[in-house]
Amino acid sequence: MVVTVALTAALTGAIEGGASAATADDAPPLPSRQLLFYNHAYGVLDRETADAIEHSGYLREFANFQVRTTTGSGGTTWTGRYLYGRETYLELFGVGDLPGQDAAFGSTGMGLSVERAGDLDTVIQRLRDQGVANPVDFQQTRDFGDGVPVPWFDAVLTTEQYDSFGAWGMEYRPEYFADPRGKTEPAGYPGDVGRERYLSDDYSSHLMRDVRSIRLAVTARDLAATVPLLRSGGFVVLPVAGGGVVAQRGGTTIRFDAVASDQVGLRQIELSLNRSVSRHEERIGRSTLVVGPGAHAVWTFADAP
Repeated sequence: MVVTVALTAALTGAIEGGASAATADDAPPLPSRQLLFYNHAYGVLDRETADAIEHSGYLREFANFQVRTTTGSGGTTWTGRYLYGRETYLELFGVGDLPGQDAAFGSTGMGLSVERAGDLDTVIQRLRDQGVANPVDFQQTRDFGDGVPVPWFDAVLTTEQYDSFGAWGMEYRPEYFADPRGKTEPAGYPGDVGRERYLSDDYSSHLMRDVRSIRLAVTARDLAATVPLLRSGGFVVLPVAGGGVVAQRGGTTIRFDAVASDQVGLRQIELSLNRSVSRHEERIGRSTLVVGPGAHAVWTFADAP
């Protein structure tokens, strides 16, 4: 997963997590308010599609679009194609853009973040209550180019072992919000570490507003490691026909299809728009983005070439 690339140094020496093989029907959803919300997801696409996304003139009009190289903990760098919304965003790679197993077509990952300072501690305790004996917690930093790492966010994994997908819970650090180079917004309430504060308002001059739903194909092992995190964050996790689960609550619906290892990958994203538009279909590499009619768009990605 790209979390390995972004967080390699932070994970060095961490204790291996003890994620239980939880499934959608062996435990009830944990009651209480929502703690984790969809923040962003990434997918490794075929080279043709990744290059088409990178050079798409349409996407630069459609969304707050950037191609950016980031330096994280330990000097680790990665370059992604980003589409930013009001509270949520997407990060897209091509085959070979990442090292190791993460370079393979179909690798995916997802960050789920808290909105209030201190809520990640509650998520970690809930993980332990579900039987995840040793959640892997760590801190990610960001280097803005002067060689001085700035604390970026604290995070937690259920396990370091994965096939091609991993999800992590995260809480933005006050040091990052205090650094003007992050271009973040003032707090909207005491303890505000939310997604809207983290992202800029540049989305408002484009069509794309937010990620409303996302569908990923993952292995059964990766899904089993993810379900405890979803439940700990307050998602209602329900089984779906054909294998897999759907996680509801928090504004973004997340669907996971359980598949064989050679069928994994990013499948579909539904986006909300800032205004209603007539229907437009844009072919981008081997993917298809259908915008409208109305105030929504659907982006569908092809299976392995």
